[in-house]
Amino acid sequence: MGAVMTTPGQGRATEDTWMFPPADGWTFDQVKHLELPFDWELVDGRIVVRGQTKYWHNRVRDRLLIALEATRAEPYEVVAEQCVMVDDQNTNKPDVIVFDSRKLNFLELECIPVEKLALVVEVVSPGSRQDDRVRKPALFAASKVPFYWRVELDRDGQLAVHEYWFNADTRSYFPAPMHPVHRDKLITEVPFPVEIDLAVIGF
Repeated sequence: MGAVMTTPGQGRATEDTWMFPPADGWTFDQVKHLELPFDWELVDGRIVVRGQTKYWHNRVRDRLLIALEATRAEPYEVVAEQCVMVDDQNTNKPDVIVFDSRKLNFLELECIPVEKLALVVEVVSPGSRQDDRVRKPALFAASKVPFYWRVELDRDGQLAVHEYWFNADTRSYFPAPMHPVHRDKLITEVPFPVEIDLAVIGF
């Protein structure tokens, strides 16, 4: 009798099969154990490689993290590059998130539940423009995350933070009514009072 052929959908992905998802896609439980030589996200049941980022991107991300951590209020926590569970086939890793830490067991937590998020911050890289400007805002708005910041350089090389608020009626983001784009200084009251010197962070 010949060997029985199996498909990846019948079990966990392996280092040899992760690139061949079943017809209905992988779930997080099927791929979370993988030890791959690159960072990745699960997007609609497919493993998507996260590209390398430049020093500038990482510097801005880390300094925003530090600034948010310095001003955060309870019950919020701030973390960078943390897995977010949107659903069992979509686990993203935003640059920075602010989330409600209540009722979360940090010793066992693998991904932050998307319903716990208060703010997502994405720093735009040349290879992430479409994701950070279109796909991710749509994804997190559909999940009712209250606030989204898109951070990038303007044409004049100045750091700009585009602040968006969630509209429950349209299930989409709209520019913050008072200061939709922050330059020089970022001052906002949500999700908690924040004042950040962008000139220091960007250069």
